[in-house]
Amino acid sequence: MKILEIRRHSIRAQPGNHLNQQGVTLARSVGQAIGPFGRVVTSTLSRAFDTAIAMGFAVDEQNELMSTYGGQVGREAPWPMPFYHYSEVVKRNGAATAYANQLADYYAQVMSLIADGEAALAINHGGVVELGVAACLPNEDFLPWGDEVGYCEGARLFWEYGKFIRGEVLRVGK
Repeated sequence: MKILEIRRHSIRAQPGNHLNQQGVTLARSVGQAIGPFGRVVTSTLSRAFDTAIAMGFAVDEQNELMSTYGGQVGREAPWPMPFYHYSEVVKRNGAATAYANQLADYYAQVMSLIADGEAALAINHGGVVELGVAACLPNEDFLPWGDEVGYCEGARLFWEYGKFIRGEVLRVGK
C-alpha cells in the first residue's frame, strides 16, 4: 500500500505570498508529526513551497496544476465549502469535474513514482485540496469529513491495486 497526504499551505502574510512567523511555526509543528515521504510536490506558489520546507521536507517538484483553478471552476466550486459540497460539484461533469480529474490523474502519477510502503506529500491550496480528494474518491461519503480544510489540514489517501481505495480527513488541533 502507498499513501498520499494532500495538505493546504500554512498561514501567510497577506496580501503577500510567503508564510508569516505563525505559519512557519504551524508548519514546523505539523511536519514533526508526519512523514517520511518518498516524494514531495507543491503548487508553484511560494506559500505551498515554503510550507513544505518549514515542515522539514525537500520539494521534488512544483506543478502549476495545483496552484489555482480560477475562472469557470471557481464559479462552479467557490472556496470555501465543506468537502461534501465539493464532492457534489465534481459529480456534475462541468469544468470543476474536468479540473478535479486532472488532479486525480496527477496524483496517480505521483503514486507511480514511489515504492510500495512509501508515502508522498502534496501541498496546495483551499479548494484544490477538496476537489482533488473528491475526484480520487468518487464513492466516498464526504458528509462526515466536515468543513473545508484549514491551514496545514487536508486528507490522507490510501493507494492499492492502482487506485485510491479510501481516505481520511486530516485536521490540525487548535
